[in-house]
Amino acid sequence: MLMPKRVKYRKQMRGRMRGKAYRGSDVHFGEWGLKALEPGWVSARQLEAARRAIVRATNRRGRVWIRVFPDKPITKRAAESRMGKGKGDVEFWAAVIKPGRIMFEVGGMPDDIAKEALTRAMYKLSVKTKIVAAQGHGG
Repeated sequence: MLMPKRVKYRKQMRGRMRGKAYRGSDVHFGEWGLKALEPGWVSARQLEAARRAIVRATNRRGRVWIRVFPDKPITKRAAESRMGKGKGDVEFWAAVIKPGRIMFEVGGMPDDIAKEALTRAMYKLSVKTKIVAAQGHGG
């Protein structure tokens, strides 16, 4: 699963997800992409499940690019623990997703297979997404 090799600070504040993604909002590498329509956190597990769904649906043809990286540590307190005593331990790593962000890209395969693969990946993610074509690539 994806996670940073090392970080400067072990724990982070939750932060806010305001605005749209202007960086990473175009399909650059492949012919088809999966674009986020709403803000949210996507865990490393969800990204890995989506990646596996794409790879299986394409029968390892073409290429897959993951355009997001889970670098935000999400903490959780132990079950039935009393309040206080500091922040909980890191439970999982998440990628902060803003609307407009391209999360996955695929290329080098027939269009119908690419769309089917990205549709399968959509079911694995916790944010609403849509399939978009690269600039100049029809559908």
